[in-house]
Amino acid sequence: MEDSDGEDVKETPELPQEIIVYILSFLHASDRKEASLVCHSWYTASQDLRFQKNVTFSFPASASSLELVRGLSRKSRCSLKISQLDGFSISRSLLLEVGMCLGSKVESLALPGSSVTEASLLALLPRLTSLRRLDLRGLDSLFMSGAFLSREEHRRQVRSALSGLKELDLSDLRYLSDLTFNRLTGCTPHLCRLSLAGCHIAFEFDPYQGCPVGAVEDSSALLSLRNLRRLLTEQRSTLVGLDISRTSITPESLRTVAQVQGLVLEELYLQGCKELTDYSVEILVKHQPSLLKLDISGCTELTSRSVEAAARSLKSLTHLSLSRDWRITEKGLADLLSVSSLASLDLSECPHISGTEMVKGLKGSKAGRRNVEMLNLKSCTYVRDLAVFSLTQLLGDSLRELDLTSCVNVTDLSVCAIATYLQNLVILRLGWCKEITDWGLLGMVQKNQSEPDDETGDQGPRFTRTFGNMGFFKPPRMPFEERPKMVTQNDLQQFKQKAGASLLALKRLQELDLSACAKLTDSSITQVVRHPELQRLSLSMLPEITDASLASVGRHCRSLTSLALSQCPGVTDRSVAQAVPYLHRLQHLHLSCCNNITDRSLFLLMQHCQRLKTVDVSRCKNISMTAVDLLQSQLPFLENVHHRLIGGADVTLSD
Repeated sequence: MEDSDGEDVKETPELPQEIIVYILSFLHASDRKEASLVCHSWYTASQDLRFQKNVTFSFPASASSLELVRGLSRKSRCSLKISQLDGFSISRSLLLEVGMCLGSKVESLALPGSSVTEASLLALLPRLTSLRRLDLRGLDSLFMSGAFLSREEHRRQVRSALSGLKELDLSDLRYLSDLTFNRLTGCTPHLCRLSLAGCHIAFEFDPYQGCPVGAVEDSSALLSLRNLRRLLTEQRSTLVGLDISRTSITPESLRTVAQVQGLVLEELYLQGCKELTDYSVEILVKHQPSLLKLDISGCTELTSRSVEAAARSLKSLTHLSLSRDWRITEKGLADLLSVSSLASLDLSECPHISGTEMVKGLKGSKAGRRNVEMLNLKSCTYVRDLAVFSLTQLLGDSLRELDLTSCVNVTDLSVCAIATYLQNLVILRLGWCKEITDWGLLGMVQKNQSEPDDETGDQGPRFTRTFGNMGFFKPPRMPFEERPKMVTQNDLQQFKQKAGASLLALKRLQELDLSACAKLTDSSITQVVRHPELQRLSLSMLPEITDASLASVGRHCRSLTSLALSQCPGVTDRSVAQAVPYLHRLQHLHLSCCNNITDRSLFLLMQHCQRLKTVDVSRCKNISMTAVDLLQSQLPFLENVHHRLIGGADVTLSD
């Protein structure tokens, strides 16, 4: 082959398809999408089945979605999440197109935020012969009349299509009754997981009939415990997961569910069931010892008795949530952490937890040290540095997610321990840990002053001349009033020359929350927040950071999809201009109360961040409504723009 100058030009041989697929496997999903536009062979490689696992296509009901549905017909299987469906012609046409073009290829279907009609859904369901998961949560319009699936012909058609359905979500259905529940579950004989979270279930008394539940067969007004028990009995051979969170289930009703003959549950969710007692949990774990996941968060009557019962009976437990169970203490946690299979433990907002018994349990179980992957201690205000130091040493090989939000006694020592021992960490949340400073993030020990501070030195009692304090000792300074020693340029040079236990050691980090750690400055943010795989970052309420921090984050954290900078007065248009050209993946940006941000920043977002879904510029006094309207018209995926009180709007009330 010759070019225009007559010189020979060699064609580059095409790479085998397997090699291209292998190369694309190292890319983020959004980058694979960009790479698929290079040429036909790269597009074909990007459609390989290994990249299609657990992918859900989410789109609203609109005329443009019709073409998207037709394009999906080339795929061998797909999962759909269609929002904003209603009774108008566009929604009916879209559901008809899904049935005709995709039909047997749909494995999962969710219809959030919709008011779909019974006729539209009944025209679609018989075509979805490969459906494995159906999400009808909140679809009150479907069940309000009580006539859904009332005709035998419709039930027969739906039954033939949904005979292989494994997961059914009926959460938050206000009008679900015995009749509609029986008709629908009669078409799904092999369920593995069922969700009835937030449904109005009558466990003891029927308010409509004025009699105990069960005295009336198949109520048309409510869903009863008798009917739920019937379903559990009929499908006990396949059902392994049940979600009845946010219902009024009583201890006696839970005992009835747990004692269904032949039922072997592996997952049970009871979040926010406030009437449950320790005795009911003891009965539950006794009759369901095979439970792998148990959520009893927000069950405010439970105490450490429930923890001890779970540790004693659930020897295969992998996930346990005790969040907001404020009566729980340290008692029983040592035995719980000795369960070798435990992988996830949520103790958030349990104010009596200090971590001491957890350390004892981990020290007594070598297997436990290897398996705990998620630990949530949010708002456990008794947790201190010593407990964090011990936990990080014991969980160093396994822990992937750690939440210490609002653990107000955690200091720089804990941050250094995390960076030293938890180098496989993926998610780290340290929001509202107000004692953390630049020194902790840099992994450096703050140098003590050579002379004792005259405020803290032992110089005997002193009096003040303040009239309000007349005759009294001067009160001691509170910890939050003390400012840390500032990091100097010499300190930063030492940091660069000597590798310490800084956040840079957490190379796999994908989420970092440092919001409201008010002592942090540019000195640490610019040096250690340099994680190429970081996807979610919160630096909100850091009054000391400036444009230097945002510019550095933009250059070094190019995988960010979510960035929070609310109430950072030092951030201006200048750093936005420096950062956003690198943040092409950004989907969620929070800039509320940043008064130095102007319309110029919104114009830059239109130019560089085409994937934005959420933008928050509320209370930004230099943002105009004209720029917000233009932003909404220019970004194709933008769903939410928070613009309350922009442009310096006066919030004072007037007559």
